[in-house]
Amino acid sequence: MATTIHPATPADVAQILVFIRALAAYERAPDAVQATEEGLRRDGFGPRPFYECLIAEHDGKPAGFALYFFNYSTWVGRPGIYLEDLFIAPELRGLGIGKALLQRVAAVAVENGCERLQWAVLDWNTPAIDFYAAMGGEFLDEWRNVRVSGEPLRRLAAPETEGTPSLRRSSNERAEEHDSHASLQAGEMAP
Repeated sequence: MATTIHPATPADVAQILVFIRALAAYERAPDAVQATEEGLRRDGFGPRPFYECLIAEHDGKPAGFALYFFNYSTWVGRPGIYLEDLFIAPELRGLGIGKALLQRVAAVAVENGCERLQWAVLDWNTPAIDFYAAMGGEFLDEWRNVRVSGEPLRRLAAPETEGTPSLRRSSNERAEEHDSHASLQAGEMAP
């Protein structure tokens, strides 16, 4: 049984979306996926790609993917890679496919002079946590992930002018907003 890994092409976009939806279902958020084939094609294979993706195949069939993008560490003064998603089809886990994908992303990082490879994992995903620990992953528990999305992002981006609502909101407004967005978490990984 052979596993191969190749860089995704526009022809892989439908499969990438299948993997994204399967990952969302695994992470207990099946309705959170808003990605479309059109958007994935535009954002990964257009004139200014925002992500790169690797596809793993096992015996010629899609087995999993790793989707990542480059970032930059001001403290280290070097580029890095953020691994947005790593997913292996449940029936193919334990065959070394996740490790092979993670190793390939690490190789891309080293080839590009990156000093860091980072990702996030849900705190309840014990199989992934154990897998990442075995790969040498360091858990940065003192750091908190922060996200601004949707309407709060648009408000943040809008300059305050006369007649524009202030960004200052009451703690009740923030709590209500947090509750309404709590189920929209995405971008975590599973092996």
